[in-house]
Amino acid sequence: MIDKWRVTTAPALEPVTLTEMKLDMRVDCSDDDALITSLIVAARQACEDYEHRAYVTQTITAKLDYLPTKIILPKPRLQSVTSVTYTDSGGDVQTLASDLYQVSTYREPGEVVIAYNANYPGNRDYTDSVTIVYKAGYGDAASNVPDITKTAIKLMCAHLYDNRSAVTDTQMYELPFGVKSLLNARAWTV
Repeated sequence: MIDKWRVTTAPALEPVTLTEMKLDMRVDCSDDDALITSLIVAARQACEDYEHRAYVTQTITAKLDYLPTKIILPKPRLQSVTSVTYTDSGGDVQTLASDLYQVSTYREPGEVVIAYNANYPGNRDYTDSVTIVYKAGYGDAASNVPDITKTAIKLMCAHLYDNRSAVTDTQMYELPFGVKSLLNARAWTV
């Protein structure tokens, strides 16, 4: 599994809209729209981090030190691999020909494996010499994200809205129990 990666293009849309969130929280005014919008993003990110998934289409860039025969890509659901580049033995960055590898978008997490009877070219074996750029998530539209996941995001967002302080009179958890329960239950439905 790759441990060096980052989201390089964030989702264009969130799985839960501001209108949906305000309706769910029974907020009638627009005074807190900017706050609620940012909390929706934070709630989605917290739920994605908990599940180690991407919900809405985003571009992820991963780094490796060498080209292994099998690469397991973090943050499923893998949609597509945009490019695989590597630094050759001469120090030049090259794009790996797509006929040298196969991509499994069906497996979760997705995989890039060396093609049958193919050999990878020589590459430098040093820090971050291989870069894989790929798209992950359930899709571009919020309608592709499972309802149970959207409900967890709403619960998390409402929790953050109601508890804006790091110190409260009640016990705090890294994720509220209801959010964890929904996300854990979803693992059985995928």
